[in-house]
Amino acid sequence: MNTEIFATRQEMGIAAANATAVFLRHALSEQETVRAIFAAAPSQNEMLAALLEAEGIDWNRVEAFHMDEYLGLCPCAPQRFGLWLKERLFDRLPFRAVHLIDTSIAEPVAQYEKLLRSAPIDLVCLGIGENGHIAFNDPPVADFDDPVWVKVIELEEACRQQQVNDGCFATLADVPPQAITLTIPALLSGRRLICTVPGPRKRQAVYRTLNDPISTACPATILRNHAGCTLFLDRDSAGA
Repeated sequence: MNTEIFATRQEMGIAAANATAVFLRHALSEQETVRAIFAAAPSQNEMLAALLEAEGIDWNRVEAFHMDEYLGLCPCAPQRFGLWLKERLFDRLPFRAVHLIDTSIAEPVAQYEKLLRSAPIDLVCLGIGENGHIAFNDPPVADFDDPVWVKVIELEEACRQQQVNDGCFATLADVPPQAITLTIPALLSGRRLICTVPGPRKRQAVYRTLNDPISTACPATILRNHAGCTLFLDRDSAGA
């Protein structure tokens, strides 16, 4: 894993978007379609905004997924990650296809896993949670050797509190206790990982990601084993 540190959150987001665009242009020059997974979180705001402005990408050949979704929220709730990404990315570019986790169907986990496994994943744009999670793989449920690519999990309280800290929910009681998440093997299957992690509240998680032993006590530590991963930080998250 490579690490790049930028003076501001804006510069970090632009650099992460540029790296994403470079990969997409290169991959599309070598293959007919690209399959990409995106995170939905405020940490991704600057990166996604800059990605919208990237030139030379044939989005009609890009197939998009997202990495997690709450259970128990009404379909129109603004906190739903699928809606969040539709507003900021999926509805603003002409993707070949956008696959949302459909919690209204009988077997959303099996359906989404089948879609994900139907062809290789090329790109994953992700963040790191305050408790070191990637997607919703919190320490109690993270499994580096998970046999499945999608599962239902119970959210750790620290993870639920982050959703309040981010301004997504008013109180901890408002945050759903369960969600569907892509597992760590699903995320690590991507050829290229762009990990964007800004802000002072992520400083401890970043420190642990870079310095702790690789273990599920801090799930993001596994990113150090992925040669195609770049971690984009600002001064606040890096503690620089």
